[in-house]
Formats: sequence, structure tokens, C-alpha cells
Amino acid sequence: MSETAPGRPAGGTYEWWRRGLALLADGEAAAAVVLLSRAHREEPGSTVVLEALARAQYDAGDIAGAASSFGDLAVARPADDYAHFGLGLCLSRLGRFGLAAEHLAMAHAMRPDRREYADRLRQVRATLRARQSPGSP
Repeated sequence: MSETAPGRPAGGTYEWWRRGLALLADGEAAAAVVLLSRAHREEPGSTVVLEALARAQYDAGDIAGAASSFGDLAVARPADDYAHFGLGLCLSRLGRFGLAAEHLAMAHAMRPDRREYADRLRQVRATLRARQSPGSP
């Protein structure tokens, strides 16, 4: 990747976002995070960049970072079912099942046609029930 200044990839925010999406599609999530983080710093109000960053962070295994980004996205776009689904998914992976269930329920209510939303909500609710049953740790 050519550099225009030390530590700065060539192009601007739009190019970084496009290249980040391409890297993500190619399974190069960690590399995508680098470009998308830079794009997000340059355009912190861009929700499309933030969504791509959250997806890349999740795919790269940075679940806490993805939760933070999906949380910011849900605040910026409260009616965005995918933002709530992504946040709920991250929270469940972090063991925060109660809050995860809230966001997954919201996503499912917004888009009841999305099977993965219903499936994940069902799993999280089952985990919560199992943890509340007698003899559970």
C-alpha cells in the first residue's frame, strides 16, 4: 500500500472505507480494522464507516471493540435493527446475557423476518433461564 505521509495510507476516507470493505469480504478482518479505524477517526459521524468497523472488529475477534462500535451505532441509529443485533451478539459473547437479550429482542421486533435474530434471541433467553434455575452456578 503506498503511503502519502508516514503512517498514512494513500487515499481518503471513502477509499479507506471501500478498501476496508473489500478486505473484510476477503476474510482479512484485522487489516480491515486498520483502514476502517483510520476512516472512522477522520469521519467520526459516518455511520456507514462505523458499521463496517464494528463488523471488522467482530470478525477480527475484538468483541469488546465491536460491542463499543455497535453500541455507538445503536445510539446514532436507534431504529437500525442490525446495530441492535450486532450489539446483542457481542454482549452475549461477552457474557452479558440480560443486556444482550434486550438488544436482540429489539432487533427481532424490528425485523421478525430475520431468522438469525430469532435464533440468537432464543439462545440467549435459554441461557438466562438455565442460569436462573436451581442449582445453576
